[in-house]
Amino acid sequence: MKLDRIDRQILLLLRNNARIPNKDLATRAQIAPSTALERVRRMHEGKVILGYHAEVAPQAVGISLQAMVAIRMTRHSRESLDAFRAHLRGLREVLAFYHVAGKDDFLAHVGVRDSEHLRDFVVSAFTQREEVAHIETHLIFDFHRNPELPVYAVTDE
Repeated sequence: MKLDRIDRQILLLLRNNARIPNKDLATRAQIAPSTALERVRRMHEGKVILGYHAEVAPQAVGISLQAMVAIRMTRHSRESLDAFRAHLRGLREVLAFYHVAGKDDFLAHVGVRDSEHLRDFVVSAFTQREEVAHIETHLIFDFHRNPELPVYAVTDE
């Protein structure tokens, strides 16, 4: 789907406040409310906008410790990688994961109650799997996610 300047402006506004009323969105994008509504609908249908979520404080749900776990696989077959991705998706402690290039194959961002929970989780979730050759755990002291996703021009205007 091709995005123009107005689409990119709408995306930036929604990224900063997904709950912005359509009337306010239209005013800030300098378009009619009906145009704003249609453009947002089109971006949903075109899979540009994938959804909305609530940002939840980890401590409010019992997560007092976060870590990045670097995982190196023993083999790199499609079946092995797909099975491991499915395994990661099924672990409630995994907040996000990334299949990466380099010496490690996956990075898993995990959230746990405490250091004992982290140790038990890493041992049961990773070290006992035959496709895992090596893991390295990095504690996260501070976490910040940039709320402003950069929206680059991908089409000529």
